[in-house]
Amino acid sequence: MTAPVFVVEHFDAGGDGRYVLDGPEGRHAVSVKRLQPGEDVILTDGAGRRADCVVLAAEGKDRLIVQLDSVTEEPQAQPRITVVQALPKGDRGELAVETMTEVGVDAIVPWQAARCITQWKGDRGLKALGKWRATAREAGKQSRRVRFPEIADAASTKQVAALLAKAEFAAVLHSDFERGSEPLATAGLPDEGEIVLVVGPEGGVAKDELALFEEAGARAYVLGPTVLRTSTAGTAATALLLGRTGRWS
Repeated sequence: MTAPVFVVEHFDAGGDGRYVLDGPEGRHAVSVKRLQPGEDVILTDGAGRRADCVVLAAEGKDRLIVQLDSVTEEPQAQPRITVVQALPKGDRGELAVETMTEVGVDAIVPWQAARCITQWKGDRGLKALGKWRATAREAGKQSRRVRFPEIADAASTKQVAALLAKAEFAAVLHSDFERGSEPLATAGLPDEGEIVLVVGPEGGVAKDELALFEEAGARAYVLGPTVLRTSTAGTAATALLLGRTGRWS
């Protein structure tokens, strides 16, 4: 079993290297994980900084004392993979974020596509965005990541097009098989820079949206002979690219 990961805001330890993990994370470590002296833990800020520690003791129900010797920085993996995710119905958005985080996506951009049934407006939109960010944090911890994916604010179609225009490789996952979309499995990929994938809603990417994305430099691709749900397509595509770019080697 790999060491559990806990999120901290700072890495300030005492002169003897002792660090106190308290609050909700400390409570989870002591009362849920029931960590014992001698066990390994990892502390991270979720932005690439990590500290490998050893448990010294537990105090009460929410204070874990660990030995923190050094803090290291995990570099940003290359090429960086961003998924533009059209808003799914119900809790499928959190499912998409959870599984994409687990496989290793670097950033997720919620997209209010024309054919999305779900609408992020006002307080409802802020609440939904908060759920996506909380899901990424928890999935990042669960999958032992120390660099969690960035969850951007919801983007319009024009904002997505601007993002695609800056990418080294831009792809729209488009299931119109009669259109002759290329297979993503054989596309030429960059060694560095940004890869941006667009995942449309259940109703597909609208023609005017696709035209705008192609004008920005993106091309249409398919994953295979079947059609995936919007909540699983991004995960499947990310896994494919992580294998092809050597990030999983």
